[in-house]
Amino acid sequence: MDNVEKIISGNVQLAEFWSNSHDWAPSNAAKLMSKSRLDWQVSLSHSLRKWSSLKENESGDLILAWVNLGVLVEGSMKLFVSVYLDDYSNDEDKYLNYKTNDQIDPDILAFEKLKQFFRKKKLVNEKWFSFLDRVQQRRNAIHAFKDRPIGTAYEFYEDVENYLGFLRDINCSLPYPDEMMRPTF
Repeated sequence: MDNVEKIISGNVQLAEFWSNSHDWAPSNAAKLMSKSRLDWQVSLSHSLRKWSSLKENESGDLILAWVNLGVLVEGSMKLFVSVYLDDYSNDEDKYLNYKTNDQIDPDILAFEKLKQFFRKKKLVNEKWFSFLDRVQQRRNAIHAFKDRPIGTAYEFYEDVENYLGFLRDINCSLPYPDEMMRPTF
Protein backbone atom coordinates (compact mmCIF):
# COMPACT_ATOMS: atom_id res chain seq x y z
CA MET A 1 0.00 0.00 0.00
CA ASP A 2 2.22 2.76 -1.32
CA ASN A 3 -0.62 5.20 -0.64
CA VAL A 4 -0.30 4.53 3.08
CA GLU A 5 3.38 5.50 3.03
CA LYS A 6 2.47 8.75 1.25
CA ILE A 7 -0.27 9.43 3.82
CA ILE A 8 2.22 8.83 6.63
CA SER A 9 4.72 11.16 5.01
CA GLY A 10 2.07 13.83 4.48
CA ASN A 11 0.75 13.71 8.02
CA VAL A 12 4.30 13.70 9.44
CA GLN A 13 5.14 16.85 7.47
CA LEU A 14 1.85 18.54 8.34
CA ALA A 15 2.27 17.75 12.04
CA GLU A 16 5.86 18.96 12.12
CA PHE A 17 4.99 22.23 10.44
CA TRP A 18 1.62 23.12 11.96
CA SER A 19 2.31 22.10 15.55
CA ASN A 20 5.15 24.67 15.56
CA SER A 21 3.66 27.62 13.69
CA HIS A 22 3.91 30.28 16.41
CA ASP A 23 6.42 32.39 14.51
CA TRP A 24 4.11 33.29 11.68
CA ALA A 25 0.56 31.92 12.02
CA PRO A 26 -2.10 33.98 13.82
CA SER A 27 -1.62 33.45 17.56
CA ASN A 28 -5.05 31.85 18.16
CA ALA A 29 -4.53 29.34 15.38
CA ALA A 30 -0.93 28.57 16.42
CA LYS A 31 -2.03 28.07 20.03
CA LEU A 32 -4.84 25.71 19.02
CA MET A 33 -2.62 23.67 16.71
CA SER A 34 0.20 23.44 19.25
CA LYS A 35 -2.16 21.73 21.70
CA SER A 36 -3.87 19.60 19.05
CA ARG A 37 -2.76 16.00 18.78
CA LEU A 38 -1.30 16.15 15.30
CA ASP A 39 1.09 13.44 16.50
CA TRP A 40 -1.92 11.14 16.76
CA GLN A 41 -2.71 11.85 13.11
CA VAL A 42 0.75 10.50 12.38
CA SER A 43 0.28 7.46 14.61
CA LEU A 44 -3.13 6.74 13.10
CA SER A 45 -1.57 7.03 9.64
CA HIS A 46 0.91 4.30 10.61
CA SER A 47 -2.03 2.21 11.82
CA LEU A 48 -3.37 2.08 8.26
CA ARG A 49 -0.64 -0.49 7.58
CA LYS A 50 -2.59 -2.97 9.74
CA TRP A 51 -5.32 -3.12 7.14
CA SER A 52 -3.11 -4.05 4.17
CA SER A 53 -4.50 -7.58 3.95
CA LEU A 54 -8.15 -7.35 4.92
CA LYS A 55 -10.25 -10.43 4.27
CA GLU A 56 -13.86 -10.05 3.20
CA ASN A 57 -15.18 -12.33 5.95
CA GLU A 58 -13.54 -10.33 8.75
CA SER A 59 -16.22 -7.70 9.35
CA GLY A 60 -14.69 -6.55 12.64
CA ASP A 61 -11.36 -5.73 11.02
CA LEU A 62 -13.08 -3.93 8.13
CA ILE A 63 -15.12 -1.84 10.58
CA LEU A 64 -11.95 -0.95 12.52
CA ALA A 65 -10.21 -0.06 9.27
CA TRP A 66 -13.04 2.36 8.42
CA VAL A 67 -12.83 3.84 11.92
CA ASN A 68 -9.09 4.37 11.43
CA LEU A 69 -9.65 6.08 8.08
CA GLY A 70 -12.60 8.11 9.35
CA VAL A 71 -10.64 9.52 12.26
CA LEU A 72 -7.86 10.56 9.90
CA VAL A 73 -10.30 12.29 7.56
CA GLU A 74 -11.95 14.09 10.48
CA GLY A 75 -8.55 15.15 11.84
CA SER A 76 -7.52 16.56 8.47
CA MET A 77 -10.72 18.60 8.32
CA LYS A 78 -10.09 19.88 11.85
CA LEU A 79 -6.55 20.89 10.87
CA PHE A 80 -7.87 22.87 7.91
CA VAL A 81 -10.41 24.82 9.98
CA SER A 82 -7.87 25.30 12.78
CA VAL A 83 -5.34 26.85 10.41
CA TYR A 84 -8.05 29.30 9.36
CA LEU A 85 -9.29 29.79 12.94
CA ASP A 86 -9.54 33.58 12.65
CA ASP A 87 -11.69 33.24 9.53
CA TYR A 88 -13.85 30.62 11.22
CA SER A 89 -14.19 32.79 14.36
CA ASN A 90 -15.40 35.72 12.28
CA ASP A 91 -17.77 33.63 10.17
CA GLU A 92 -21.50 34.01 10.73
CA ASP A 93 -21.86 30.25 10.23
CA LYS A 94 -19.39 29.21 12.93
CA TYR A 95 -20.81 26.77 15.44
CA LEU A 96 -21.90 28.08 18.82
CA ASN A 97 -22.71 26.34 22.07
CA TYR A 98 -26.47 26.67 22.27
CA LYS A 99 -26.38 27.17 26.07
CA THR A 100 -23.57 29.70 26.38
CA ASN A 101 -23.43 31.11 22.84
CA ASP A 102 -19.64 30.60 22.95
CA GLN A 103 -17.80 29.50 19.83
CA ILE A 104 -17.21 25.78 19.42
CA ASP A 105 -13.61 25.51 18.24
CA PRO A 106 -12.77 23.20 15.33
CA ASP A 107 -10.91 20.72 17.53
CA ILE A 108 -14.24 19.88 19.22
CA LEU A 109 -16.49 19.77 16.15
CA ALA A 110 -17.92 16.39 15.19
CA PHE A 111 -17.47 14.93 11.71
CA GLU A 112 -21.01 15.88 10.64
CA LYS A 113 -20.63 19.53 11.69
CA LEU A 114 -17.27 19.76 9.93
CA LYS A 115 -18.76 18.27 6.80
CA GLN A 116 -21.70 20.71 6.90
CA PHE A 117 -19.34 23.66 7.36
CA PHE A 118 -17.08 22.49 4.52
CA ARG A 119 -20.08 22.09 2.22
CA LYS A 120 -21.72 25.40 3.12
CA LYS A 121 -18.47 27.34 2.73
CA LYS A 122 -17.30 25.35 -0.31
CA LEU A 123 -13.95 24.72 1.35
CA VAL A 124 -13.18 21.73 -0.84
CA ASN A 125 -14.25 20.59 -4.28
CA GLU A 126 -17.78 19.18 -4.36
CA LYS A 127 -16.37 15.85 -5.61
CA TRP A 128 -15.11 15.09 -2.08
CA PHE A 129 -18.51 15.00 -0.40
CA SER A 130 -19.50 11.52 -1.60
CA PHE A 131 -16.16 10.29 -0.20
CA LEU A 132 -16.73 12.12 3.10
CA ASP A 133 -20.28 10.75 3.39
CA ARG A 134 -19.18 7.19 2.66
CA VAL A 135 -16.28 7.22 5.12
CA GLN A 136 -18.47 8.75 7.82
CA GLN A 137 -21.25 6.18 7.32
CA ARG A 138 -18.87 3.23 7.34
CA ARG A 139 -16.92 4.57 10.29
CA ASN A 140 -20.17 4.78 12.21
CA ALA A 141 -20.57 1.01 11.87
CA ILE A 142 -18.46 0.91 15.05
CA HIS A 143 -21.84 1.27 16.77
CA ALA A 144 -22.26 -2.42 16.11
CA PHE A 145 -25.77 -3.09 17.37
CA LYS A 146 -27.44 -1.46 14.37
CA ASP A 147 -26.97 -2.96 10.91
CA ARG A 148 -24.97 -0.60 8.72
CA PRO A 149 -23.24 -1.01 5.38
CA ILE A 150 -19.50 -1.51 5.74
CA GLY A 151 -18.53 -1.95 2.13
CA THR A 152 -15.70 -4.21 1.04
CA ALA A 153 -11.97 -4.37 1.53
CA TYR A 154 -11.56 -3.20 -2.07
CA GLU A 155 -13.74 -0.15 -1.39
CA PHE A 156 -11.71 0.58 1.74
CA TYR A 157 -8.47 0.52 -0.28
CA GLU A 158 -10.05 2.84 -2.86
CA ASP A 159 -10.95 5.26 -0.10
CA VAL A 160 -7.44 5.12 1.35
CA GLU A 161 -6.34 6.34 -2.07
CA ASN A 162 -9.12 8.95 -2.01
CA TYR A 163 -7.93 10.12 1.41
CA LEU A 164 -4.46 10.70 -0.01
CA GLY A 165 -6.00 12.95 -2.67
CA PHE A 166 -8.16 14.71 -0.09
CA LEU A 167 -5.13 15.25 2.18
CA ARG A 168 -3.19 16.67 -0.75
CA ASP A 169 -6.06 19.05 -1.55
CA ILE A 170 -6.19 20.16 2.09
CA ASN A 171 -2.42 20.75 2.06
CA CYS A 172 -2.64 22.77 -1.17
CA SER A 173 -5.30 24.98 0.42
CA LEU A 174 -3.24 25.83 3.50
CA PRO A 175 -1.16 29.01 3.65
CA TYR A 176 2.59 28.72 4.08
CA PRO A 177 4.98 31.61 4.69
CA ASP A 178 7.22 30.29 1.95
CA GLU A 179 6.25 27.85 -0.80
CA MET A 180 9.45 25.91 -0.04
CA MET A 181 7.94 25.01 3.35
CA ARG A 182 4.85 23.36 1.82
CA PRO A 183 4.88 19.61 2.44
CA THR A 184 5.19 17.44 -0.64
CA PHE A 185 3.88 13.90 -0.60
